[in-house]
Amino acid sequence: EAWSVPVVVENKAGGNAQIGAEQVARSAPDGGNLLAITLAHAANVSLFPNATYNFSKDLRPVALLAGSPMLVVVPANSAIRDFRDLQAVAKTRSLNAGSSGNGTPPHLTMALFNDINKSEMTHVPYRGGVPAITDLIGGQLDVIFSNFPESIAHVKAGKLKAIALCSATRHAMVPDVPTTSEAGMPGLLVENWTGAMIPAATPDAIVDRFSREMIKIMSSAEVEDRAKQQGFIITPKGSQDFAAFLKAEIDRWARIIKLAKITAA
Repeated sequence: EAWSVPVVVENKAGGNAQIGAEQVARSAPDGGNLLAITLAHAANVSLFPNATYNFSKDLRPVALLAGSPMLVVVPANSAIRDFRDLQAVAKTRSLNAGSSGNGTPPHLTMALFNDINKSEMTHVPYRGGVPAITDLIGGQLDVIFSNFPESIAHVKAGKLKAIALCSATRHAMVPDVPTTSEAGMPGLLVENWTGAMIPAATPDAIVDRFSREMIKIMSSAEVEDRAKQQGFIITPKGSQDFAAFLKAEIDRWARIIKLAKITAA
């Protein structure tokens, strides 16, 4: 709307988000193609070392837009009372932790929890977040380190119990849910963020224009309000700041993926 330019959103499912990323990486560097990315793309650098494109060299950051902290949820009738209880129980017996698939943010968050807590939860991957949440509600799973938008409605409906937010600060939608920092695990800070990238050879002038406009729009009251309603927190960063943030995320999850021996299969 700001530029009076038509935009087509093309969803490229499959391949752990690799298909869409490769398409944009190989497209003309004229500002005509952008790629929406999440934490999953930072993890993919380690999960797919033999990818047909180079994420860090073939694409360049444009802007970091927003994010939502991971929410630790258990069945509503779970005997696990709170996050400190989860830490203790996980050390005494094997718990089943569901996720939306191998190498996804819920899986990575669980692996980071295991590393910090010195425990060994059993990972149960699903084909997407919805079936995992369904089985958690049904009691077939013990816990999910969930994407906030996927579980918040069930928490509000009383079908799931939120025991911690993987954040340094509480969230307005669940003000009574303590953070992992408050619950004794300050190292478990995980946000599933979203940002935009563009072919690496795109001229600076085009990248800078996109970056400025995106930050301006994300900072508007209308967009911020709509984002908050879905559980997102607006955290706009320009291309240079986003580049530094993205490198730190790639390095962080590379360590966890290697440590936990996570594969995409």
